[in-house]
Amino acid sequence: MRTLVVDDEPLATERLQLLLARIGGVDLVGTASDGEAACRMAEVLEPDLLLLDIAMPGLDGIDVARAVRSHDGGPAVVFVTAFDQFAVAAFEVEAVDYLVKPVDPARLERALDRARAHLARRGTVSAVEVGAGDGHLQEFWASDLTGLVRIRSSDIDRVSAERDYMRLHVGQRSWLIHHSMAALEDGLDPALFVRLHRSAIVRRDFIHGFQRNASGRWIARLADGTEQPVGRLYADSVRAIAGR
Repeated sequence: MRTLVVDDEPLATERLQLLLARIGGVDLVGTASDGEAACRMAEVLEPDLLLLDIAMPGLDGIDVARAVRSHDGGPAVVFVTAFDQFAVAAFEVEAVDYLVKPVDPARLERALDRARAHLARRGTVSAVEVGAGDGHLQEFWASDLTGLVRIRSSDIDRVSAERDYMRLHVGQRSWLIHHSMAALEDGLDPALFVRLHRSAIVRRDFIHGFQRNASGRWIARLADGTEQPVGRLYADSVRAIAGR
């Protein structure tokens, strides 16, 4: 992530620089000591992320966050401040996270992970590739510790829901994206994928068979040896796959 640090305290800026130097996947593109300079640098450098102090002379951090927002969202913003009373205002400008000085290194890493996830979700919306003529989703962009990863839809074994996120399972690895299950069901090619549960979509050729449990409910046996219960609302999918 291309990162711009904004703080009017030189020691605070230096500490953030040292912490960022120990974290992979971060490219520090510049530092600014006031809000006006931050806005100018953000326009020229186009950073992915602002690590932004709030209490500064002239334009404060909240003003800067508003100023750098654009039609495509602008950079992700993580506030780094000595005060905790600005948290409500920070999230009103859609800050990704809010850190209180002195910054804990582990807490900073979690904030950067959230920023990556935020950028990846935005990338998923704008950079999902749709197949020519069929309107189906062909790929997704997901974040990991090294940056962004392109995942072809045809490589996905299954999708499982985790609260507001969907986990894409590909072999032994998995990635979280911010999508609804309904949107994925509508976007993925039904010739390749089938929804078996309110929280699960499975690639059809990843299903090795079905069996009934003691209560009579269908269980899908998957190629990786795991089992996926079939929701009662999706029992017709089993019959359709089996041609019955």
